[in-house]
Amino acid sequence: MILRAAIALLCLLAAPAVACEQITHRDARFTVCEVASNERIELFLRDDAGDILGAFSSVKSRVDGTVVMAMNAGMYHDDRRPVGLYIEDGVQEAPIVTRAGPGNFGLLPNGVFCLREGRSDIIESRTFAAKPPACTDATQSGPMLVIDGALHPRFLPDSTSRNIRNGVGTSADGKRVVFAISDEAVTFHEFGTLFRDTLGLPNALYFDGRISRLYAPAVGRNDFGLPLGPIVAVIAD
Repeated sequence: MILRAAIALLCLLAAPAVACEQITHRDARFTVCEVASNERIELFLRDDAGDILGAFSSVKSRVDGTVVMAMNAGMYHDDRRPVGLYIEDGVQEAPIVTRAGPGNFGLLPNGVFCLREGRSDIIESRTFAAKPPACTDATQSGPMLVIDGALHPRFLPDSTSRNIRNGVGTSADGKRVVFAISDEAVTFHEFGTLFRDTLGLPNALYFDGRISRLYAPAVGRNDFGLPLGPIVAVIAD
């Protein structure tokens, strides 16, 4: 009994902060990274001088731990300011946007990825605005991919609009967080069904397309490209 408990403890201690793997869904390849429920997930936008970080390397130099995974985390204007709600370390930089508008962000319903003590949630934006929770960090993006187990109503199975896409999904209890990026161009419908059907997550949020990038050294990923806006990172102490 003691030996069994010791082995279980060692396995727990050895468990990675993030488990990333490449999977196939509907004949398309994706890289998915599931975060352990007790790990640090934080958002990053600016350095101490107020300049936008814009790169995974800049985030790595800023944290007091090891960045084990990072990903672009929401849409941004030409000057890389967040398009919608953005909260970092309890301070709100940009307000929530609840109106419909052009582009993917304005394809309602969109949502907010909210980080709180002990849980992470994706909350539909108008629900969030009506009763805002106390998020330590939050980023708004859109459209939502999955809303309470249902695909976004505008997603078409026969769509011909394909892009590299990335996003995040959460479980109902807020304990399970899975980030995903397509390794080839996919439709919104394909990306949404990845979270709902293969990953089994009731809520999922689209972060962006084309500029989508992942830093995950455990699987040899350190994507490069144009400077980013908001970045989400998982940090191991």
